[in-house]
Amino acid sequence: MVPALLDLILPPRCAGCGAWGAVACPSCLVKLLGEPTPRPPDPAPPGLPDCWSATAYEGAARRMILACKERGRTALVPALAACVATCVAAWQTEAEAEGEAAVTWLVPVPSARAAVRRRGHDPVRAVATAAVRELRGRGRAAVLAPLLRQRRRVADQAGLGSLERAANLSGAFEVGDRAVGALWPPHSGTGRAVGFRVVLVDDVVTTGATLAEAARALRAAGVTPSAAVTIAATPRRVPYVATRRKHHIRDNHGW
Repeated sequence: MVPALLDLILPPRCAGCGAWGAVACPSCLVKLLGEPTPRPPDPAPPGLPDCWSATAYEGAARRMILACKERGRTALVPALAACVATCVAAWQTEAEAEGEAAVTWLVPVPSARAAVRRRGHDPVRAVATAAVRELRGRGRAAVLAPLLRQRRRVADQAGLGSLERAANLSGAFEVGDRAVGALWPPHSGTGRAVGFRVVLVDDVVTTGATLAEAARALRAAGVTPSAAVTIAATPRRVPYVATRRKHHIRDNHGW
């Protein structure tokens, strides 16, 4: 919380380059917003939906994400949310070209309770919440859908390879009791029932193991995710290694 208070009291410095005047200077904002496009890990793990990101997880973008996530600079949430919203809007435009307009449910990937306590906030949920407001401000139909929760503890992912990440996260998420029912049926702002599409939201995609597990948990509850959106994608250095464990993913076409 101290960095957040300092941003309010002292002249802010850009988290991307250190320049005085703003928590995210115009130059670093351009780098953060990048170019929203599909950036899936190559190859992608089983069950990963279409994966869009705005930029690469390096340089100024990496520093800004870490400043918000690990150093409590919550003043960066609007900038990160604008990044997610721009990515979602680009995906929506492509999706709507192939079908009818629909409400987009943004489903944040849940953070571990211990991590939330340590950080003092839940950065992914905060960014997803602000991204919904940003999308609505642009005239796009979106709702926050915090459907997922952790069902067991997982080890820190740092330093783990793709195979280890997949094993570490296997079965880690589930849809909360009555979570889907609370949002069903989806409605537009006028109260009219409409169709909907589900988009997972996370800060960074590396091997895709976290998003694939989140997608599995949604499918197990009868919800099929259409896409996943992250702020940034880690440049791949180690290829994904498929596990020998069979993945039983139920795809329900009724939703």
